[in-house]
Amino acid sequence: MARSLHKLADTAIRSKTIKPGRHNDGGGLYLNVSKTGNKSWVFLYKRDGAKWPREMGLGSYPDVSLSDARNLAADCRKQLAAGLDPIEERKRRAEPSFAEAADALIESLSSSWRNEKHRAQWKMTLGDTYCKTIRKKRVSQITLDDVLTVLKPVWASKPETATRLRGRIERVLDYARARGWRAGENPARWRGNLRDVLPSPKKLARGHHAAMPYQDIPAFMATLRANSSISARALEFLILTASRTGEVLGMRWEEVDLDGGVWTVPAERMKAHKIHRVPLPDRAIQILREMAEIKVGEYVFPGERKDAEGKQRPLSQMALAMALRRLDDGKYTAHGFRSSFRDWCGDATDFPRELAEAALAHKVGNEVELAYRRSDALDKRRGLMRAWDSYCGSNEAGRG
Repeated sequence: MARSLHKLADTAIRSKTIKPGRHNDGGGLYLNVSKTGNKSWVFLYKRDGAKWPREMGLGSYPDVSLSDARNLAADCRKQLAAGLDPIEERKRRAEPSFAEAADALIESLSSSWRNEKHRAQWKMTLGDTYCKTIRKKRVSQITLDDVLTVLKPVWASKPETATRLRGRIERVLDYARARGWRAGENPARWRGNLRDVLPSPKKLARGHHAAMPYQDIPAFMATLRANSSISARALEFLILTASRTGEVLGMRWEEVDLDGGVWTVPAERMKAHKIHRVPLPDRAIQILREMAEIKVGEYVFPGERKDAEGKQRPLSQMALAMALRRLDDGKYTAHGFRSSFRDWCGDATDFPRELAEAALAHKVGNEVELAYRRSDALDKRRGLMRAWDSYCGSNEAGRG
């Protein structure tokens, strides 16, 4: 016997006298009327021999008209006839692609990252560079084979990158599962899964940054000073202060005391999350005075681009890397100059080890020793940095 459909009429639905309760339009479609007079549509259905019907909301009236509700109910009946569950189908249709889920995860993690670099790294590894084959797929459809397709091209050649990539894909799929977009095992999980089909990644130490022998620094600095670009000045300042790239590129004028000869790096920009004062040797101060003459914003070493609000951005890491590549053919890294400085301290001077480590903002000693050593030895470090400045400016090794 055919189901009786379209039992309700618009005039009755609009009537203020319609009674609270559930009103049947036929074919599983019902109008719910609350005691306060609010009206909404629901579709009731059973499948697979269920004892109780499932209830699927179709929206409120009059936002969803009687005609619209009937069309939605008809679509649900077609899905049931095809052996599909309307509620699960709606979830599937709302399910994001891998790319959309990755973007959502990155957005949720952004507040925990210290700088934009982390965001850029996640977007790059989860973007078309490595994940192009899965970015358009729904997260519930991604299988072990899909993950292997992404990982195999880099698993042996770039083991460190591949390991990070695998971990980030796993995070995206875990996020999708927590949001109800997929179920079952995570195909990017290592233990009990990928470990059984891929060789163990090479146990790479992160690797030492390629460092220029300190004996070559004076000649290199002479070449560097002949270059008048901002990137060359930033690189020279980085070498003279034995600082990290991010600390120098993110340096703001408010951190600098030119008269006192001190640069104070705030805790949030330090790797150890602790304020670091840097005594500035003469050449470093001279560089800052030169940069002050062309000051265009809050950053000491400004880049060419501006942000969405029109504010000057700092010099990019790529600009620094390119400046170094032009001078040394890419043999060394900017971070490696910290190692050059440390080797010089140990091999060519009599300055104490603790002083050299303090200049590099490294922790020295156990927790008890650190508790009693509250001073940052700024005055003593001035002598060390002046000797380094002197060494970098000549071919003679400065000695403590």
